[in-house]
Amino acid sequence: MVKVIGKLNPKTVAGILPAGYHSDGGNLYLVVKKTGAKAWTFIYRWDGREIEKGLGKLHDVSLAQAREKAAAGRAKLANGEKPFVVEQAQEIPTFGVFADEVVESLSAGFKNAKHRAQWKMTLTDYAGPLRDIRLDQVTTQDVVKVLKPIWTKIPETADRTRLRIERVLDAAEAGGFRDNTKRNPASWKGNLKHLLPARRKLSRGHHVAMPHEKVRDVVAILRGRSSISVRALEFLILTAARSGEVFGATWGEIVGDVWVIPKERMKALREHRVPLSRAALDVLGRVGERPNDPDTLIFPGGRLDSETMRAKPLSNMALSMVMRGMTSTHMQVGGRLRAATPHGFRSSFRDWAGSETEYPRELAEDALAHLVGNAVERAYRRSDALRRRRAMMEDWAHYVAPAMVDAAAWDECVAA
Repeated sequence: MVKVIGKLNPKTVAGILPAGYHSDGGNLYLVVKKTGAKAWTFIYRWDGREIEKGLGKLHDVSLAQAREKAAAGRAKLANGEKPFVVEQAQEIPTFGVFADEVVESLSAGFKNAKHRAQWKMTLTDYAGPLRDIRLDQVTTQDVVKVLKPIWTKIPETADRTRLRIERVLDAAEAGGFRDNTKRNPASWKGNLKHLLPARRKLSRGHHVAMPHEKVRDVVAILRGRSSISVRALEFLILTAARSGEVFGATWGEIVGDVWVIPKERMKALREHRVPLSRAALDVLGRVGERPNDPDTLIFPGGRLDSETMRAKPLSNMALSMVMRGMTSTHMQVGGRLRAATPHGFRSSFRDWAGSETEYPRELAEDALAHLVGNAVERAYRRSDALRRRRAMMEDWAHYVAPAMVDAAAWDECVAA
């Protein structure tokens, strides 16, 4: 079969194209990012591995020029030579520039903006000393200098930093910017394992949870306070949701009296619908009027994103700090006094459902967005799960916030 070359034309290239790779034939592709940015790339195989070589951005390199470069690359391959070797030696980017590109390309697979921010922060702050080093010149000693100061102080963050550096350097090797016959400087086995102390095993244990019968005392205290963090914690308790789901909640996800959380924000990557009790709807009413912009956060933090000029979500510690300030949430755990955690309210809800109600175990697990049973069983239950869960969430609200439920019911009667 004859390979077609020259599939693209100047008009098509200059027009609006969907994000992805658009082939011109002969190893040449126009890459269109979600932002609309366009660049040329030459994809070929060398030593059994696929390599992608950037040929420049569209506004710098025309279609004709990109084809000339691609033709030169194919000629090298036909002679058994690796293409762009001389050119590549002059164009190898620094670790910082390439790391930013890797984060950008991986961000489509991240669950949320927070995950992207974590990658960017570790590769900017902790891996800062590597950023000005050219990719092909990063050594194991360079990586050790980055990791050693934080290896024992913040072991989990240090290991994540190492893994992300390793991922960037793996991508650099795949892109032809590093010698694939040499060991990755950030690899652990047979490399950093002999240069850094053994990693401590993390002892996370379970999230400290309050006995379900004491949750109503916490809700009563929260009811008398007015900060956005307090409202978010109330909403978390009444919906049995995870902190991250509440932090990222937008007004557009509230559809009537159901909170529809998109799969991208869920741990199991499945859309989750939460029937909102009257008490939960009351919390939303106390947050403020619903804005016109559906992407507005329900529980915004106090800082703005410099790029979007939108409010950033609450910090990870926002709800924990509220609870640390409430002595009624402190309990003896392992011989010391500790505050219950926001995530622990999910356990409180589960314990209540199992010990104080007749609701099936599967229904409580569905409310927590846990996967129970096989796909067939889950599909069979889906038809009436929302209706049944609505009754369960109303009962939970009445159990932990009777005053809120009674007030909401009274308001409904007056409105009627």
